[in-house]
Amino acid sequence: MISVRSLLLCLLLSALLAGAASAEDAAINAADNAWVLISAALVMIMIPGVGLFYGGMVRKKNAISTIIFSFAVMSIISLQWILCGYTLVFGKDIGGLIGGLDFLGLAGVGLQAKEGLTIPSLTFMIFQAMFAIITVALITGSYVERIKFSSFLVFSLAWATLVYDPVAHWVWGGGWLQQMGVLDFAGGIVVHITAGVSAMAVAMVIGVRKGFGTDPMEPHNIPTTVMGAALLWFGWFGFNAGSALAANGIAANAFVTTNTSAAAAATTWMFLSWRQRAPSALGIVTGAVAGLAAITPAAGYVTPLAAIPIGIVAAIAGYYAIIFIRGSGKVDDSLDVLACHGIGSTWGVLATGIFATIGATGLLSGNAHQVLVQLIAIAVTWGYSFVVTFGLARIIDAVMGLRVRDKEEAVGLDISQHGEGAYM
Repeated sequence: MISVRSLLLCLLLSALLAGAASAEDAAINAADNAWVLISAALVMIMIPGVGLFYGGMVRKKNAISTIIFSFAVMSIISLQWILCGYTLVFGKDIGGLIGGLDFLGLAGVGLQAKEGLTIPSLTFMIFQAMFAIITVALITGSYVERIKFSSFLVFSLAWATLVYDPVAHWVWGGGWLQQMGVLDFAGGIVVHITAGVSAMAVAMVIGVRKGFGTDPMEPHNIPTTVMGAALLWFGWFGFNAGSALAANGIAANAFVTTNTSAAAAATTWMFLSWRQRAPSALGIVTGAVAGLAAITPAAGYVTPLAAIPIGIVAAIAGYYAIIFIRGSGKVDDSLDVLACHGIGSTWGVLATGIFATIGATGLLSGNAHQVLVQLIAIAVTWGYSFVVTFGLARIIDAVMGLRVRDKEEAVGLDISQHGEGAYM
């Protein structure tokens, strides 16, 4: 028979365990957890949104190839993130440069609250995974219509590991830029500058499309592009507001500033294109994306009123950057990744140092030093992203070739790379 003493001991142990479980549960806020999980799903919607946005802008013989890039990235970078990406970003800091292997294969990443947050570590992990995925997807717009699918896969995995993960650690994982006090609320540096600059680098290596500058290369389906842009705008609310990592006032502010900047940029681009020829549908949605990229680093730090000039300047800078890059005839950044994301968010990162008033102070609040910190982050990220991406693309090109054969490019990547056609 069980003694009274043993029974009391069992009851005491049960009470202690229950207390520990209750304490752990208390550290997790159900509303915060729900909001960040929803935000992760919203960011996921942006990934096929990128595919549709880009897919409508290419020639119809490359529609499937362009769209499937985003789905393929969703698959391979999800695995890379779980296996090593997450730990390289958020593992224990090593010299301010990279995370350690503490979380290799998600070791120790479970249901417990993430340190300093009110959401489970797994929730934080999957939310951050979506950022890594979409960053790689954004770059695809620079080399569409001419890259080998096998080379695309190798490039994407290597780039995520060698460029995205280190920069994300510098800014968000306890690295040297975070220690310096850089402000990047939702990924202006980590996502958009790295993607935009890297897009230019790989475009320089792979070369221009056959007939670039002479043959017509008009978008084959603008409604598809508009639908993709709508998904991007919708998903961006999770991208930016979800980066508050809680269901709070900062998330609400980020939500409103995101919408405001996109609206200001879309309106500005509409009038710029109207002034030149006509209020282009493609121009309006491109402007919205530029405004969304620009507000990303600032969303939680600035007021809705400040988001208006951020969006306006992003549209003007992006519009004329496209004219300049295309006019040079030397770089074929096919779908203007540098202009929309790289240039737009470079301005946004700088603007954060100027307009920040919420949870941080910028130039207009008397903190001129923040502008200097932002400029250092911009310069280093531009330099690192370009050099590493250019070298990586060169190596892949030498080893396995980046580009399809001329005949394959002529027939289109849908048939030559995937054996399928979008419009059979």
